[in-house]
Amino acid sequence: MSGMANTATIYHNQRCNTSRTVLGLIRDAGIEPTVVKYLETPPSRDGLRKLLDDAGLKPSEAIRKKEAVFKELGLAEASEDELLEAMVDNPILIERPIVVTNKGTVLARPAEKVREVL
Repeated sequence: MSGMANTATIYHNQRCNTSRTVLGLIRDAGIEPTVVKYLETPPSRDGLRKLLDDAGLKPSEAIRKKEAVFKELGLAEASEDELLEAMVDNPILIERPIVVTNKGTVLARPAEKVREVL
């Protein structure tokens, strides 16, 4: 695909500095994205699986290991399927922001990584 992306969806947490930065970068590119506040409206298991697959990530690469619930649930030795299930049940564990455009899907960490799909 060539040219700029013309649509974007950001799985966003307003309390996250990186997520706010990425939202600004998308808007600076001239795109008003669809903002999914994933803590309020989390993706389904299949939806999260698709997001991760599209981004080329395993659950272990997109889970927030520093969240208290990660330790509380004893996820350090969990399988990929168990991690995915924990992310669905506890959306705070989903690393953010995930950005989807017509050019691809990316976990925008660091924030500049969003440019790959703009």
